[in-house]
Amino acid sequence: MLSQTDRYWRQFLDTLPKSERPSSYYESFHFGSSQESARQIAPLVLQGIKTATGSLLWVYEAEGKPIPRAGDYSIVTNGEDDPVCIIQTWETRIILYDEVDGQFAYDGGEDDRSLESWQRMYWDFIVAECARIGREPSEKAPLVCERFRVVYRECLKENQE
Repeated sequence: MLSQTDRYWRQFLDTLPKSERPSSYYESFHFGSSQESARQIAPLVLQGIKTATGSLLWVYEAEGKPIPRAGDYSIVTNGEDDPVCIIQTWETRIILYDEVDGQFAYDGGEDDRSLESWQRMYWDFIVAECARIGREPSEKAPLVCERFRVVYRECLKENQE
C-alpha cells in the first residue's frame, strides 16, 4: 500500500504531460521542529508568505544526504504523512548564518519576518541541530538557503491507489 505522500506525488504527476513528469521527488518533510509548528507554517507556504527556508549544511554532511538543487520537488506535510502541497526549489545557496540578509529572513515568512526574529529562531535551530550531530554551534555555521515556489496544492483524493 502506498503512503499518502506517494499517492500525492502520483496525483501531482497525473496533472502533467508525460513528457514533463519528473522521475522522483527530493523528499517529503514538514517545516518546523514539531507537528504543531508544521501545522502553523504550512499555511504560510500555501499563502505564498513563506518562500524561503534554511537548513544546516553540517546536517547534510553528517547524514550523507545531497543538498537540494534548483528544479527539485519536495512534498510538504503537516507534520505527519499528510501532504499539504508540493514545492519546487528554484535557488539554493550556501550562506553563513551571520551573513543571511533581511530579505531572506523576510521571505522565510515566520514571526514578524524581521532579520532579528529570524536570527533568534535560527540560532535555536542551529544549537539543537549541532547538539544532535555532535558539532559546536557557530555564527559562521553554513546554511543551505533555499528559495521555492508552490507548484501543486490540491487536496489528496481519497481511495487512490
